[in-house]
Amino acid sequence: MESVTAVFAGTAFSLFGAALLVWTGARTIQRAPVALGVSPVASTALATLFGVLFLVLGVWCFTRI
Repeated sequence: MESVTAVFAGTAFSLFGAALLVWTGARTIQRAPVALGVSPVASTALATLFGVLFLVLGVWCFTRI
């Protein structure tokens, strides 16, 4: 039963991390702000950092199956 939870969490974290990275990349390529009212460099760096963090967390959950 715990493997079902790990698969669900891993899928959720991986999908969110991948979507965040794709969205951040698309906004950066279009030279549009990633977050309004925040420094473009800081918002891009933080969004990329958290996207990678969520992907790593998702992979970690998949290794716990």
